[in-house]
Amino acid sequence: MTIRYYSTNRNLDQVPGITPFKQSVSFREALLQGQAPDEGLYMPDPIPVLDVTRLAELKGAPYAEAAKLVARIYLKDEIALDLLYRLVEDAYNFTVPLEKVMDRKYIMRLDQGPTASFKDFAARLMARLMSAVRVKGQTLHVLVATSGDTGSAVGNAFHGVEGINVTILYPKDEVSGRQKKQLDSIGGNVQAVSVDGKFDDCQNLVKEAFADPELAILNLTSANSINFGRIMPQMIYYVYAYAQLAEPGEGIVFSVPSGNFGDALGCEYARRMGLPVTKIIMPVNENEEFPRYLQTGVYKKISPSVACLSNAMNVGHPSNLARFFELYGGTVDRTGVVHVYPDREEMRKHIYSISVSDQETKETIRRAYETYGLLLEPHGAVGWRGLEAYLAENPTTGPCVSLETAHPAKFPDEIEELLRIIPELPPSMRDIDSRKGEALSLPADYPALKAYLQERR
Repeated sequence: MTIRYYSTNRNLDQVPGITPFKQSVSFREALLQGQAPDEGLYMPDPIPVLDVTRLAELKGAPYAEAAKLVARIYLKDEIALDLLYRLVEDAYNFTVPLEKVMDRKYIMRLDQGPTASFKDFAARLMARLMSAVRVKGQTLHVLVATSGDTGSAVGNAFHGVEGINVTILYPKDEVSGRQKKQLDSIGGNVQAVSVDGKFDDCQNLVKEAFADPELAILNLTSANSINFGRIMPQMIYYVYAYAQLAEPGEGIVFSVPSGNFGDALGCEYARRMGLPVTKIIMPVNENEEFPRYLQTGVYKKISPSVACLSNAMNVGHPSNLARFFELYGGTVDRTGVVHVYPDREEMRKHIYSISVSDQETKETIRRAYETYGLLLEPHGAVGWRGLEAYLAENPTTGPCVSLETAHPAKFPDEIEELLRIIPELPPSMRDIDSRKGEALSLPADYPALKAYLQERR
């Protein structure tokens, strides 16, 4: 059956200011558009089924083999398999360690790519897919907001790609020094923009640009997780980890440190495809709108978002909440207004979420290192603390995996303060402190961004 993609806003007929997009599109169209014309997010229909009997074949195999299995399911009708497999192999030419901590508890190190962030996994495949499906001779403009790691991963993945320009918006005071170095020094077809505001401001500027008909001529597309082209690659880690660690049919628990919810959504889709996921743990930092909703049944976004050590998770209203709510029978728009509440009890069966304070994050970094010799950065620490909290209430003998989403060397000041050590730089970051580059500075003001985009055309 052919997979089509529809908007999360398709049923909002009675909402002022929204004209629901009721059509469906192909993966190619969803990838190149970024979001639907009605500002909703694209979702696949039907959700394809994973052949779980094939997972045993992946044990001990390179990560790219798991990627081929998932990519084939979604893209076999739109991209020739020989081309698709070449793109996958080119994207995933690095290792993905599963570090045993104790018993059957693991850290999945998603920090081995060229920018030392989990964002490399989605961005590298997405860039190759976009280049493969764009109309030859047409220039695309990738517009992306980042709270830290997305921008550098996207910039690296698209750097030098013919026919694609990239603009990256980041909140000027909420990225680490090394994250800023990575963003500002890419250059070429990639322009970093320092926004005087929060990540949510950056994200809203991107969404306004996509909804502006006067910018249609720019062929704007997104590399944020609002683009389903980012979500599909993020399903792969869970399939890979399961194949390496679980017995056939055995349930597995994943803890996914969560900000904009793209990573966790990948896990939710993997579960719905048939992967035996017992629980998705979605710990957040002090932006606690989602765990508070699970507890109370009332959703209220946090604005402005709270600045925390785990800066890439400083999101007061996660974009991918729209997809989560849709999957559980609800609807929330990009502004955070809930039009139909989802089935909260069903959601609680599959999802566990807590808020982890900065103090708890620091304590977790210390405790993990002193107890296990486990070196975590703030985001990974939020994930590990979420797993600890869940297991305290729900002991299990099955495999449990917590995601480490960035390399500790990206946060040297925090690590040195807490542990009195300086984390060794990975090979991809050895020259980071000597890199040169300047960002363009803009206010959190849409007319200013629009004028810049029109000038860059």
